[in-house]
Amino acid sequence: MRAVNLLPKDDRRQRGAEARRNNPVLIGAVAGTVLVTAILCAWFLTASAGVADNQRRRDAAQSELAATPVPPPTTPQSSALEQEKGGRVTALSAVLGGRLAWDRLLREFALVLPDDVWLTSLSATAPTPGAATSTAGFTINGRTYSQDGVARLLARLALVPHLSTVQLQHSSAATSDTGRKVVEFTINATVKGVGA
Repeated sequence: MRAVNLLPKDDRRQRGAEARRNNPVLIGAVAGTVLVTAILCAWFLTASAGVADNQRRRDAAQSELAATPVPPPTTPQSSALEQEKGGRVTALSAVLGGRLAWDRLLREFALVLPDDVWLTSLSATAPTPGAATSTAGFTINGRTYSQDGVARLLARLALVPHLSTVQLQHSSAATSDTGRKVVEFTINATVKGVGA
């Protein structure tokens, strides 16, 4: 009688295990995972070393700050210096209180000047220094094409915050150098806001 092996053959299992061991995709995936893990570990170790170094530097700076002596409080200024300072502040306040902001006034005037009006002269007088009731004056001489232009200029000048008592002094028909009919005018105003 012949011996019969009733157990199934392990050929399939052995071939599957060998195929897995020799599979390049599987080997590549395992190698890639190991490589990524190694890179992450190296990065973590480098970062933790940097953090430790920063903590050491911070601790050294804190101990240096704690060892630094506190400077003594400054001595108050002498009363003579304080009086001189007070005198200078008072003098400066008086000068600035009488200051007139001509740049602001002229900028506001330029913004309201109509396109059909041109100036032939503009004069302004500053207030007298030290005089309590002195006012600054503003005189405009110019030309336009009609009386409506003069009225429009008067209305716009009344809107300028630094001008008050805007008055038409003179308005008359004339002929320009080119022979065109124009209206010549003179307007006076008082400048307010001294010290603004």
